[in-house]
Amino acid sequence: MEIKKVGVVGCGLMGSGIAQVCAQAGYLTIVSEINDAFLNKGLGSIKSSLEKAVAKGKVGEGDRDAILGRLKGTTNMGDLKDCDFVIEAAFEDIELKKKVFASLDDICHKHAILSTNTSSMSVIHMAAATKRMQQVVGTHFFNPVPVMKLVEVVRTVASSDESIDIAKKFCESLGKAVILAKDTPGFIANRIWIPFALDAMRLYESGVASKEDIDNGMKLGYNHPMGPLELSDLIGLDTLVDAANSMYEEFKEPRFAPPTVLKKMVIAGYLGRKTGKGFYDYK
Repeated sequence: MEIKKVGVVGCGLMGSGIAQVCAQAGYLTIVSEINDAFLNKGLGSIKSSLEKAVAKGKVGEGDRDAILGRLKGTTNMGDLKDCDFVIEAAFEDIELKKKVFASLDDICHKHAILSTNTSSMSVIHMAAATKRMQQVVGTHFFNPVPVMKLVEVVRTVASSDESIDIAKKFCESLGKAVILAKDTPGFIANRIWIPFALDAMRLYESGVASKEDIDNGMKLGYNHPMGPLELSDLIGLDTLVDAANSMYEEFKEPRFAPPTVLKKMVIAGYLGRKTGKGFYDYK
């Protein structure tokens, strides 16, 4: 199946980045949001990202205009009806995602592939909300999407070989490297990384070391570009709690349980960079 038009559900941090790389790759791209305020904020983020790329000489002004010309925002999910490949990038709430997939199943033409950008939730739960389970896959992008090269393509027990092949080739056409994973919480990267980040938080919580020394230990000792607490702030501490809880519910292993310091920070609204405060102060 030739993919000509791409749909993205959600224009937040991840959705806006996904929509940008799709339009940059030459696809007509429609991104939907629940209201004008969220949509305009997301589209503004895309324009700002492209302006920075122009300033750095990575994108020409003509290319920027062409990319924006291929991008359309909407608050009506029905506008995704002609899309060949749709990526859901809504909040990490399984009931919300199931509703989105049920709606997309009704809206989109019968050949369309539906995918989810979830970082930790079981894809089959979303697929089961549709009548096209064989055409539902996971496409887990990494933040920030225009910069990070990796996408995890996730196969459920119902995904067809054809759907997986289409998803893999589509993600590669965006300039991404693809790794294939089975539908298990955390897939590959987060199954490894989340316990690592939670252990760093436990070290900080117990007073073993300062947050700066924990992060510097991993940056300077293991050549990580960011320390685990810095990266947690970038991802969003609320997102991390949701992912950890999802994995803990599935595996019941203590290493996946969010530490107290993380839960308290989320309750206080200290979610990381997006709120100006997390483990570090960004104000």
